[in-house]
Amino acid sequence: MTPTTTTADRALGEFLHARRAALRPQDVGMASHGVRRVAGLRREEVAVLADVNVDYYARLEQGRERHPSAQVLDALAHALRLRPDAHAHLHRLAGSPPADRPAHGQVDPALRRLLDGFSDCPAFVVGPALDILAANACAVALHSPFSPADNLARMVFLDPAARRFYPDWTSTSRATAGHLRAATGIAPDNARLRDLVRTLTARSPDFARLWATHDVLAKTQDAKHLHHPLAGPLTLTYQSFDVRAAPGRQLIVYQPTDPDAARALALLGADRSAPDRRATTAAGPPACCPASYRSASVEHPKCAVSLLIWPTLMLFHRYPAAVGRR
Repeated sequence: MTPTTTTADRALGEFLHARRAALRPQDVGMASHGVRRVAGLRREEVAVLADVNVDYYARLEQGRERHPSAQVLDALAHALRLRPDAHAHLHRLAGSPPADRPAHGQVDPALRRLLDGFSDCPAFVVGPALDILAANACAVALHSPFSPADNLARMVFLDPAARRFYPDWTSTSRATAGHLRAATGIAPDNARLRDLVRTLTARSPDFARLWATHDVLAKTQDAKHLHHPLAGPLTLTYQSFDVRAAPGRQLIVYQPTDPDAARALALLGADRSAPDRRATTAAGPPACCPASYRSASVEHPKCAVSLLIWPTLMLFHRYPAAVGRR
């Protein structure tokens, strides 16, 4: 009995046919011989470029081959010169999740500029395993109690500063484990996620206990109650946004809930005694530093602000007249 061709099978074949028709031989470095009766590349040419059997490729376009491997899909994506978003779409049409992207911290320069645009709010980019891949100056200052501030899950479960930084550590730890559980459902083959879960399970009994509950919590929006050693108590809200150009990554933006929190965040930017290379302000003082202090930064060592003069900065910011009379 001939198998019935489904809509999904036709969608894959139609996509392959359309992308093949959009390419000319010269686009892929091939010579064109004789009269061409089809638009774009011939099936035989795509098969050669992808190093697959011609009949097998024809069955894919006709919807008669239903289960191409991830390796075949990657080869076809290369042969058809697909961009990353189209490459991922090809995998989805075939019911095969795309392979993990390299686990590196490279973030698009345009996204880095967007981070710096949030001049008065902490903003940072995380990967599927909650690795902090890039952060603006305010976010670096906010997370300065952690050493290093590299991964939100590691910071919560393995860094001693976490229980002071997060007053309601119990809720924070439960939410963090739930975020990781949700991520593993989306990308079960993500090697970085597997390694992180393995490390946290081995080194944190609290994480191991929470992981065993299988609670799931997506990272969307919520209130954050924090206690920074310099700024004191902070109540912030946050929003998370998917980075469409890099699936699995999210842009997270914290916002103050009251004027005191806003002032504290602004002053945090003045402390640059321990800079983090992920900050996107490559030169000059941090963008979230008040204008009156923007000449004081680690890039200008003669006027660098240190923890020793933090109380004076706070007092001057709130009571400038009183400081002037001293």
